[in-house]
Amino acid sequence: MTAACRALIIVDVQPTFCEGGELPVAGGDAVAARIADYVSAHRDNYALIVSTQDWHIDPGDHFSDTPDFVNTWPPHGVAGTPNAELHPALANLQADATIRKGQYAAAYSGFEGSDESGRPLADILREAGVQAVDVVGLAESHCVAETAIDAAALGFATRVISQLTAPVSPETGAAARARMAAAGVEITEDDAVSSSP
Repeated sequence: MTAACRALIIVDVQPTFCEGGELPVAGGDAVAARIADYVSAHRDNYALIVSTQDWHIDPGDHFSDTPDFVNTWPPHGVAGTPNAELHPALANLQADATIRKGQYAAAYSGFEGSDESGRPLADILREAGVQAVDVVGLAESHCVAETAIDAAALGFATRVISQLTAPVSPETGAAARARMAAAGVEITEDDAVSSSP
């Protein structure tokens, strides 16, 4: 698979999901830094780099004052707030496309969002001739998994780079990896990816 056929999807690497944020994932800041380093070293491996952001305006019962942390959550990724922006480690990312999702619904998968002109992620990838995607970001157990599973279902050869993501908990991470594997998603180490663009 040549670089001309592959995209990197960076899912929800935002302060809201890192240490000090509203829904912190342990190791989130470190994941952001590793992704920044990876992009710097391997940008030429990709035809397209896409970032996604939770960008909630009024997501209904996705937000709750008494969240169950399964279907309902405390407010996070609130549109227009500093914690909904990309993580500062990605300040120089210069993504080819930015997808915002979840304005008025939960939207775990990047494929539920669109860019500022309203183009959904799948259309952006197909218009660029992308056939395969690498998915990284936060959290592995939730939005990374849902994005990767949707990518595979849409016919993209899909892999998740394990060193460039982190789950909410070890248990949810293991369950997500099992679901992704069952959906045909490859889980790989970052050094394996760098040697096989």
